[in-house]
Amino acid sequence: MPLSRWSAEPGVVALGGGHGLAASLAALRQVTPDVTAVVTVADNGGSSGRLRDEFGVLPPGDLRMALAALCGDDRWGSTWARVLQHRFETSGEMDGHSMGNLLLVTLWELLGDHVDGLEWVAGLLGAHGRVLPMALTPLDIVAEVAGLDADGGLSVVRGQVEVATTEGQVVSVRLDPDDAAACPEALQAVREAGWVVLGPGSWFSSVIPHLLVRELREALCQTEGRVVVTTNLEPQGDETRGSDLADHLDLLHRHAPELRVHTVLADRSAVRDEERLRLSAERLGARVDVVDVASSAPGVHDPAKLAAAYSRLLTRA
Repeated sequence: MPLSRWSAEPGVVALGGGHGLAASLAALRQVTPDVTAVVTVADNGGSSGRLRDEFGVLPPGDLRMALAALCGDDRWGSTWARVLQHRFETSGEMDGHSMGNLLLVTLWELLGDHVDGLEWVAGLLGAHGRVLPMALTPLDIVAEVAGLDADGGLSVVRGQVEVATTEGQVVSVRLDPDDAAACPEALQAVREAGWVVLGPGSWFSSVIPHLLVRELREALCQTEGRVVVTTNLEPQGDETRGSDLADHLDLLHRHAPELRVHTVLADRSAVRDEERLRLSAERLGARVDVVDVASSAPGVHDPAKLAAAYSRLLTRA
């Protein structure tokens, strides 16, 4: 579908983090030129965690991945996406750092503003959309986890990396601080959106956190835009071990009972019990659209198939 078809249409806002959000953005940029990514800012591991601790900035990794996903497929876009994602391998202190992370931190230091820095990098890349943080202060995910205590009690696990890789069963999550203000530009984007996309991605560490920022949760519940939940192809790491897609929808309802969803987009291979999934979707006010969006690689969405599914959804509704 030509991009010009969407030039006068309401914008699409995609929320999440990591590889899941990147997959959604890579598909959405093929459908509309008006896409905004709202990205979680709770990463505490690797290069992002080190830069966050040293410079007191937002963790740049998920923001970098979102920018790279919005790069075009031409020579300029593909080259800059590779530059942004390049990771140094050395025996020194630079080992593991990403070029894109360093570029973002440099602009944040020079400009003194996270949103301005992201806009400048997007312009440099020729990105097909905008990238915003969900909050302007770094956050930590704190989870209650079952199965780690020999006595059967709940344990507290702190940090996005630790929550995503815990060997226990995540029961609940919260943010620290729990009163962080949302990014004003992100709130405006959600309020004005024609469509809002949640997921795919690690449910407790990339998707649910958006509902834990009070102002952002309220904006998602009050927006007149139609909300789409794009589900995962398989459980993400250990944090959702034993959960199915219906459980994921139930978690959304538990954290934001007032959230109204228009459509749940699910790949056929990931649906264990379609009737149970439809019942969970109905509690959110949603219909279920079962489609083929998986690539040949396990657990990975195919950008072209996902773009086609989004295009059909946006034109049909």
